[in-house]
Amino acid sequence: METYLVGGSVRDHLLGLPIKDRDWVVVGASPEEMINHGYRSVGKDFPVFLHPDTNEEYALARTERKTAPGYKGFAVHAAPDVTLEQDLVRRDLTINAIAQDSNGKLIDPYNGQQDLKNKTLRHVSSAFTEDPVRVLRIARFAARFNFTIADETKTLIQQMIDAKELEHLVPERVWQELAKALQTKQPSVFFTSLREAGALKALFPEVDRLFGVPQVPKWHPEVDTGIHVMMVIDQAARLSNDIAVIFAALCHDLGKGTTPRDILPQHIGHEERSIKLTEQLCQRIRAPKDIHTLAVKVAEYHTHMHLLMELKPKTILKVITALDAFRKPRQFEQYCLASEADFRGRPGYENAEMPNVGIFKQCYEASKAVDVKAIVSQGIEGKAISEALNKQRIHAIDQVMKKVKQDHKN
Repeated sequence: METYLVGGSVRDHLLGLPIKDRDWVVVGASPEEMINHGYRSVGKDFPVFLHPDTNEEYALARTERKTAPGYKGFAVHAAPDVTLEQDLVRRDLTINAIAQDSNGKLIDPYNGQQDLKNKTLRHVSSAFTEDPVRVLRIARFAARFNFTIADETKTLIQQMIDAKELEHLVPERVWQELAKALQTKQPSVFFTSLREAGALKALFPEVDRLFGVPQVPKWHPEVDTGIHVMMVIDQAARLSNDIAVIFAALCHDLGKGTTPRDILPQHIGHEERSIKLTEQLCQRIRAPKDIHTLAVKVAEYHTHMHLLMELKPKTILKVITALDAFRKPRQFEQYCLASEADFRGRPGYENAEMPNVGIFKQCYEASKAVDVKAIVSQGIEGKAISEALNKQRIHAIDQVMKKVKQDHKN
């Protein structure tokens, strides 16, 4: 019975990154032997055990073969005669197929160390095709490590697309991988890697459609909508580690991908189209409700932030109310962050401050400060209370905007 450290912990150690979890593979042992040594069985589908002292996971060396389309259709063979190399060959990428023995010696039968040096993501074997989620996973690794996908692996991914393997992806797993990708330092690499591999259209057609769609150069020096959205999500990741903010930034301009060609590069009404496409995307990948809600709100109201100085106080209050800001101040803050990312997601604006965010927050604070108790104390009742409250809030916003405009003149 021999144990080896495997997978991500070995990879991250070689990259000089902090190790969060350690996974082990055991060669030459049976489930009964593991239990006799005090390990606790926890694997339902696979023979996985917890160490009696460290609680770290120890999996018996195993082979797998696909029995049906989809993630769960695998037949597993775990026995003392399965070798370490046989276990490693079933792994997705060469950089994840490196093992380390108890003496610190590396076992690297598939040249993962060389691919680490070359910053290359390469499949270990054709078994890569047996789990379609690996297409998302490899793009996530590209974003996490800023690596590129090997040409032969792109070819393999295209074969999976042609065979309609990606149609078998479980929505929850798509969201799980996407959420992790959005929390990398440069989430745009996730989408550009999928696009280079030909998989973006199959997985996120709403995003794929944005590339090649022009915008007005005066406001968008980058011109291409796809490039703009990629810049926006990277800016969102700089401003916040909140998945909801970054996902909202991803969705805010989806409607520009379906703008009628005869009005390009204008995008009149893209907000309404963005709402519809965001709803479709969220439902398809089953995004969490709060993330879904914010994304739709940002799609609908992101242009209001840019046009703030032109808006009437009544309209500003309408946006604040639509964001449910008085009950959910965090949602208002998320909206502001996504809007700022949108502003910064253009060449030359990456480090620019967006004055409108601060002004919008002043309007929010002024309207929130209106005391409803003072209104009630005047003997106002029923519907008249909300009418009076709105009137005073609009007045408070008006005062803020007048002062801002006067200060700007001076």
